[in-house]
Amino acid sequence: MDTGDTAWVLASAALVLLMTPGLALFYGGMVRAKSVLNMMMMSFGALALISVLWVLYGYSMAFGDDIGGGIVGSPFEFFGLRGLLGTSGLDGGFAATSLVFTIPSMAFVSFQAVFAIITVALISGAIADRARFGPWMVFAGVWATVVYFPIAHWVFAFNGAESETGGWIANKLLAIDFAGGTAVHINAGAAGLALAFVLGKRHGFGKEPMRPHNLPLVMIGAGLLWFGWFGFNAGSAISANGQAAEVWVTTMVATGAASLGWLLVEKLRDGHATSLGGASGVVAGLVAITPSCSSVTPLGAIAIGALAGVFCALAVGLKYRFGYDDSLDVVGVHLIGGLWGTLAVGLFASASATADVDGLFYGGGVDQLWRQAVGAFAVLATSFVLTYIIGFAIQQTMGFRIDEEDELTGIDNAEHAESAYDFTSLGGGGVSTSGVRPAAAATAASTQGASA
Repeated sequence: MDTGDTAWVLASAALVLLMTPGLALFYGGMVRAKSVLNMMMMSFGALALISVLWVLYGYSMAFGDDIGGGIVGSPFEFFGLRGLLGTSGLDGGFAATSLVFTIPSMAFVSFQAVFAIITVALISGAIADRARFGPWMVFAGVWATVVYFPIAHWVFAFNGAESETGGWIANKLLAIDFAGGTAVHINAGAAGLALAFVLGKRHGFGKEPMRPHNLPLVMIGAGLLWFGWFGFNAGSAISANGQAAEVWVTTMVATGAASLGWLLVEKLRDGHATSLGGASGVVAGLVAITPSCSSVTPLGAIAIGALAGVFCALAVGLKYRFGYDDSLDVVGVHLIGGLWGTLAVGLFASASATADVDGLFYGGGVDQLWRQAVGAFAVLATSFVLTYIIGFAIQQTMGFRIDEEDELTGIDNAEHAESAYDFTSLGGGGVSTSGVRPAAAATAASTQGASA
């Protein structure tokens, strides 16, 4: 066990955990005022539920010994994390006896848990304003079990790490996905697209303005995501080493380039560079560099990030052309950004980076490119089909979508009996100067707030 590696991985896990509340702020600011609490609760609900499922059987399904074809690990091998606890008498009695590389298995469990959590939370942005909270929680548990845990096994379970036999993408296809472009972003983006079809469009979509209600929240959320993403990517080195340092730099520079690319598209197309565009460009860059951060040079990272900003800025408009309502652009940012970043490994990879692979532009031909494409589209197709089936089943049995009246008046009050902004408390107590009784004044204020 290496104490430096362990400290870095635990710190990285904490950084990635912070990303889910950051995502809640990012998404919460993008919806209308009547939906912000429900939007944020979907992220916090995923955080709570997936934490428990991961310990019970999720980790075992993702990193247990493969039970056939590189598809899924045994859910019982590490059920409840059995076999992963224990320390020796060395170092005061706290040297872990179960290790993944040079860190305690429990540190690896912690790090991978937060990836599972945020992947589920990402999907919620596609169905903002119209999904009931109870069915969402059922969906989150079923989807994590049926889709995320097996796909994490495909991508992240390398032979000889925690298990003797791992997933097919990692060990047979040999596609490079350093920190989750396929398992996290393509997976969540395809799932978001499927749920958008299942739940249908919001009332007024394409006809009424549905502007973000709080852009400062969006920018705070984007800042927290950028901050936490250094744990997401550099932490995936699973060691405090040179690779972590290289990945830190490629993550930083790709993200900056993507934000600039998005802002440039807005300026040329619309005449204005917006705060929402700058924040969205940050996320697009983070998504795109996630699979490729260990395989490209800093110059390659700039190219990948800049093009990600351009591609994603253009892709968010596809929902109007094709008629699906992806409320907060999960498809345009995470699916398109994840696809681009994964395929870009086959184009921009350089053997001078730590992954030691040359892509097409560095003389490596198409060998790595076809591997990237197979992995990316296998995850996309699997996630879309399984998510559609799960979502459709929940819609037909429990009713996934909220009633029209509750959607129009506000999902926060309907689902949570709360409002994000309580304007009635601003007037204080006693008799108002206008002579209206406090109760009547509260009613009037509430009505005004609802109208607003």
